Amino acid sequence: MMQLSTEERSRGVVTASSGNHALAVALAAKHLGIFAIIVVPTNVSKAKLNKMKEYDIKVIQEGDFEEIYTKAREISTSEGLTYISSYNDLEVIAGQGTIGLEIYEEIGRVDSIIVPVGGGSLISGIAIAVKSFNPNTRIIGVQTGGASTMYESWKARRVVSVEEYHTLAEGLLGGLDPEAITLELIQKYVDELVLVKERSIEEAIRLLWKKEGQIVEGAGATTIAHILEEKRKFVKKKVVAVVSGGNIEDSLFQEILSTEQTSKD
Repeated sequence: MMQLSTEERSRGVVTASSGNHALAVALAAKHLGIFAIIVVPTNVSKAKLNKMKEYDIKVIQEGDFEEIYTKAREISTSEGLTYISSYNDLEVIAGQGTIGLEIYEEIGRVDSIIVPVGGGSLISGIAIAVKSFNPNTRIIGVQTGGASTMYESWKARRVVSVEEYHTLAEGLLGGLDPEAITLELIQKYVDELVLVKERSIEEAIRLLWKKEGQIVEGAGATTIAHILEEKRKFVKKKVVAVVSGGNIEDSLFQEILSTEQTSKD
């Protein structure tokens, strides 16, 4: 958003997101003094929606995860606002790639980096940055059966339409633009895409709370879920799991924590 011209800033921006990208745009709009419209699905997480409303932005709840992108683009055209894609944007990808730089500054060389995948900008940016330092670092992307558009598109080597469904990793839901640049980048720089089970995500959420004191939403916990499912793959390896997002509804979080206690009882 800092790359926008003075005229573009004066008109404002619009985006569509299931939550975390929307919060990022809202924060940037506040700091830059830019008007912003955020289109979110009707069933967006209340935790994320409440945080959005803390900013001076316009929030529109309309449709499902597939429909919000069309709505945002319609608003962009009709009102002359700049559309900020959550994934199909080279500037966004470059910004998220700085996480890869931070990993090497903090840790140095690692064997594997595991990243949640929605539209694919996070893993694309990280993979490009990390592979420039060490091509041998294995980059692994994680989705769920309910949010598997990128996974299926990666297998098909083209953007495909997938009927997604409810998942704890709701931050990963959403289809892909037919011309999504992230699919090409993932095919070039990412070594593997995997799907994890919902119960593994629950276990990961509980583990992160119990061992690290971290409250993590389902999308962010998918990377730990993959480690739990494939422990042998990472034995004696230096592994980084990117845990992105802590916007989980308290009622859901408490329910997941209580599930472990109930099973023990």
